Amino acid sequence: MRDGELEKLLSRVSRPARYLGTEWNAVHKDWEENPARMAFIYPDLYEVGMSHLGLAILYGAVNERAGMLMERAFAPGPDLEALLRQNRIPLFSLESHRPLYEFDVLGFTLQYEMSYTTILNILDLAGIPLLAGERTAAHPLIIGGGPGAANPEPLAPFFDAFLLGDGEEALPELLALVADLKKKGTINDRRRVLQTIAGLPGFYVPSLYEVKYNDDGTVAEVVPREKGVPARVSKRVIPDLDTAYFPTRPIVPFLEVIHDRIMLEVMRGCTHGCRFCQAGAIYRPVRERDLALLLHQAEELVRHTGHEEISLTSLSTADYSRVEELAQTLTAAYADRGVSISLPSLRVDAFSVRLAEAVQRVRKSTLTFAPEAGSQRLRDVINKGVDEEDILTATAEAFRAGWQAIKLYFMIGLPTEEEEDLLGIVHLARRILDVGRKLAPGGRPTVTVSVSSFVPKPWTAFQWEPQDRIEVIKRKQEMLRRHLKGPGMKFNWHEAEVSFIEAVLSRGDRRLSKAIAAAWRRGARLEGWTEHFNFTLWEEAFRETGIDPAFYAYRPRRDDEVFPWDHLDFGVSKAFLKKERRRAREGRVTADCRSGRCSGCGVCPGLGVDLILKGGSPGHAV
Repeated sequence: MRDGELEKLLSRVSRPARYLGTEWNAVHKDWEENPARMAFIYPDLYEVGMSHLGLAILYGAVNERAGMLMERAFAPGPDLEALLRQNRIPLFSLESHRPLYEFDVLGFTLQYEMSYTTILNILDLAGIPLLAGERTAAHPLIIGGGPGAANPEPLAPFFDAFLLGDGEEALPELLALVADLKKKGTINDRRRVLQTIAGLPGFYVPSLYEVKYNDDGTVAEVVPREKGVPARVSKRVIPDLDTAYFPTRPIVPFLEVIHDRIMLEVMRGCTHGCRFCQAGAIYRPVRERDLALLLHQAEELVRHTGHEEISLTSLSTADYSRVEELAQTLTAAYADRGVSISLPSLRVDAFSVRLAEAVQRVRKSTLTFAPEAGSQRLRDVINKGVDEEDILTATAEAFRAGWQAIKLYFMIGLPTEEEEDLLGIVHLARRILDVGRKLAPGGRPTVTVSVSSFVPKPWTAFQWEPQDRIEVIKRKQEMLRRHLKGPGMKFNWHEAEVSFIEAVLSRGDRRLSKAIAAAWRRGARLEGWTEHFNFTLWEEAFRETGIDPAFYAYRPRRDDEVFPWDHLDFGVSKAFLKKERRRAREGRVTADCRSGRCSGCGVCPGLGVDLILKGGSPGHAV
């Protein structure tokens, strides 16, 4: 697209800075000198996508290599989408404003099930056939990665390949392969290209596998269609983060984004073993970055961005073995330069509160904890690893240290949940509020209770469990709403219908692709935003395609059932997850294996890595 045309187009939309592509540290590589060309696509608005650390990592990892380039694209706002369709202009990348169909590879990050209809919308706006089987050599390869690749089957007909696991090394390998195939002149043989990609570690090519179903509609097996295709695809893992690429010149957006700050990844993975948590399973093993390396990266990031906050990011930052030393060193180095340190993830313990207090020069208005369940019985079922005394001690420490407000995250609809577990949420919140009235400065604290609905996820101990029906979730929400009111108490909840669609898609098979497409045709897109989600569109889509969503969301799975994702391997064994499910039913807690005792999940021996123990030394799985 020529600059004049772009100017004219963007003069008619709100927030045109979303589409300029000229931000500080944006990379503009020569198109002709880089034969392997990829667009990284975050299927949501710019403000959300530019907050994604994975984008920054992969963008730099590719663009720092010769012979390949990566540009960015996001879902357009409704105003730009209307103009693109009205003027028949294909969706374009930010850096060069080239149509997306000119790239060799389009890579979608699959962060959230509710982005799936937006992916189809982006393909359509780019002028690319939705179904992989209808594309030719003239079209880009469509690949996906991220947590959604833990079960990519509902999207399988739309994608050429999925990358399982870490992408810093795998994506450049893919683009090097693309460049080599173009040089040899074999890039036009689509089938051969896909077969070659399937030979790369960590890449799953769904068209090379056949899904067979039982008479009852469950999956019988997923098997390769031809010889040479691996029966089981294992995820990619970078065992040593100190040798992994990390960007120290990330793009600095023109406009405010969701997380407008430096993101310093201190570690990857989590071993707490919460039985509902997919991230804790698929991102294992735990890998830490060296303290000296992190301090160097922080210095470079501050110099090259101008941000005034450094966020120490991971699934559980307080578990980093040298977190106190890191936080104190960074605070001492940057406080006088106006750069603050933040900890986005806190454990429910007093140590985390003291750590947060040490790094924050100005008290934040809210401190957030996630007890997840209201009773000790249910916290043991989900393996949360904290008791009420831990929670009360941590919140008391926070009020005493000057925080005025506490936010508590809970989940409702968890397996074995009973009414007394829900009332436990009320009891705990009121006890914390009472503590705050005694200890908080001014004696006027606020406690906000935020509840989400349990969504059973692949690769968790609860992947066999049903989700509560929508009407049951709504009754539970209403009961909590009645009890959690009054001075100092606030209550938030998630829309039950959204959680239902999440549950359907999270454990779905390839047949669901028809419903996703039908919902998109009716107008579903940008469904992570409340104002854009319309449950009626999904109800109509299920009716049109003859798909019963209850089959996926509400049906308990047999203990021996074959799952749509069983031919993929994220390291955690199904036997271990079955054992964890039994222990959940018995209310038995499994200790964090970083404390020294192996839980037998299978990741370390299966992937040939050593676990970093809580003291910072390597351990060995048995």
